[in-house]
Amino acid sequence: MDQNLWKKSVAFHGHHCPGLAIGVRASEEALKALDIDFSKDEEVVCVTENDACGVDGVQVVTGCSVGKGNLIFRNRGKQAFSFFNRKTGKSIRLVLKDMPDMERDEKEEYILNEPDAHKIFDFKTPDYQLPETARIFQSVICEVCGEKTAEPMIRLENGKKCCLDCATPYTRGF
Repeated sequence: MDQNLWKKSVAFHGHHCPGLAIGVRASEEALKALDIDFSKDEEVVCVTENDACGVDGVQVVTGCSVGKGNLIFRNRGKQAFSFFNRKTGKSIRLVLKDMPDMERDEKEEYILNEPDAHKIFDFKTPDYQLPETARIFQSVICEVCGEKTAEPMIRLENGKKCCLDCATPYTRGF
């Protein structure tokens, strides 16, 4: 466990907790498994299946971020993280196993320091392909609210270009 990365992660997140520890540990294991370092651009990609505390650890340890386009949310409510190495094409998906009954601080300590990461995570292969690199889209003015919106987020409704906030959802109950 890299104590400096843990301290940076806690400072970024605002407090220490088992959730943050999950993201930090998953990230460290992925860096080792994929033989990668901190991502300066989009050479490392993380697809997170949750929007919880651990995602902050992923950002600090891996350098993946929403703004760079290499941190992608595929929210399934799972403590699962898939990492991709764009240079080699290798990937790994780490899924948190059921944890033993422990107090909060004890659980955090266990996640960070258990020598056998296979006791903490299932190591799998993602069942989807490496996401494409981030694209830059043209902006389109919503004809209802007047705000600029990325082109793929525009809907055509009654002949008007509408942003997702102004468009009437069409879900048919699903």
